[in-house]
Amino acid sequence: MTLALPLPHPLLRWWRSVLSGSPTAVRGASSGPPAINELYHARRLRLVRLAVLMVDDLGTAEDIVQDVFAALYRRHGAQLRSVDDPDAYLTAGVMNAARSALRRRRTARAYAPPAAGTAPAADERMLRKEGDTQVLEALGRLTVRQRLVVVLRYWSELSEEEIANALDVSRGTVKSTAHRALTLLRGLLGERQ
Repeated sequence: MTLALPLPHPLLRWWRSVLSGSPTAVRGASSGPPAINELYHARRLRLVRLAVLMVDDLGTAEDIVQDVFAALYRRHGAQLRSVDDPDAYLTAGVMNAARSALRRRRTARAYAPPAAGTAPAADERMLRKEGDTQVLEALGRLTVRQRLVVVLRYWSELSEEEIANALDVSRGTVKSTAHRALTLLRGLLGERQ
């Protein structure tokens, strides 16, 4: 199986003749190299087809081609005097932009939103007393360290020294954190000292 490559576009042949200084370019030498708008009208549809084959979406393909032409204009101006082969430049730009669009699409499809918070089982809710629910809600409003100290001290019944070793903090930090946590819990639960 042989791969047949298309003949270069007439504008591209003209551009190459301008660069090489051949006699065919002398006739059009007064007009200079093609302006970006001429190149756009001559190559846009071919580039959109190429992008559609890559990304399988006409809207995205048109956006890609527009972005590549805009980048070409920003970088080289309207007359494209510094571009050796504008067709190759545009084709490479469209291919790279299409690959980037596919990477973004793949990343977006791979994203899994975090699962919604789990609700307690119905029997668990029934077995809890009203006070337990309020205490758990109040504990949820504490900082992580405060919650750890309170749970380790009053649920696990660890000493201040054991808590300090477990959390890798000083004993004074455990005391002050426990005091602040209990003050907050009393305020949240409506109790007075």
